[in-house]
Amino acid sequence: MNWRLELYSELGSTSDEIIKRARAGEPAGLAVLARKQTQGRGSRGRVWRAPEGNLNLSILLRPARPAAQAGLFSLISGIAVAEALEGLGAENLTLKWPNDVLCGGAKLAGILIDATQAETGLEWLAIGIGINLAAAPEIPDRRTMALAAQGLDISPETAAHAILARLESWLEAPGALICAEWLKRGHAPGTPMEIAYAGQRRTGFFAGLSEAGELLLQCENRIETINTGEVLLANG
Repeated sequence: MNWRLELYSELGSTSDEIIKRARAGEPAGLAVLARKQTQGRGSRGRVWRAPEGNLNLSILLRPARPAAQAGLFSLISGIAVAEALEGLGAENLTLKWPNDVLCGGAKLAGILIDATQAETGLEWLAIGIGINLAAAPEIPDRRTMALAAQGLDISPETAAHAILARLESWLEAPGALICAEWLKRGHAPGTPMEIAYAGQRRTGFFAGLSEAGELLLQCENRIETINTGEVLLANG
């Protein structure tokens, strides 16, 4: 991939900038990094707060995968973030389905996927990544942390280049390999969890991932396949 990293001193939202450029026909490989983001978006309509010194990065892809495999990109992005940060000295990182990176059980990073479907697959896909490098904003009912608390001084530019390098190695990997790698840092089999989605809640035990990146939830004597929602765990 020919990555083209653009650096801005301030943007409303890096993902909104990527979406605008995607709709205008921008080729894949554009990455937008903002030192300050004033209208960042988190998952399920939340606001993503990003003090200066944290990472605000969004990436444009035009993947060949079918639309049914769009969920794999949350897993791919989580793997790439974890690998990149570990390479920069971070420790005790885990992944929470579908789009969180945790450090010591506290939220360190979030990933937001926006996509548009074409007749034969995905027209474009935007990956938004926010990482608490310098400071950890408060989130109601969630523990958060920043890598600065581990004594790490990582610039957003350094983190962005490391993530792009690791992301490229996973973009065309088979779904089974992606899921297997994610599970090395993800939920242990049998982890009790509650899934909140579409105003409903499902309670059960983690039973793995489908090859499309969906969560498999053991509910009494059946396995339910969950393709969207928020995992609620006792430790955050």
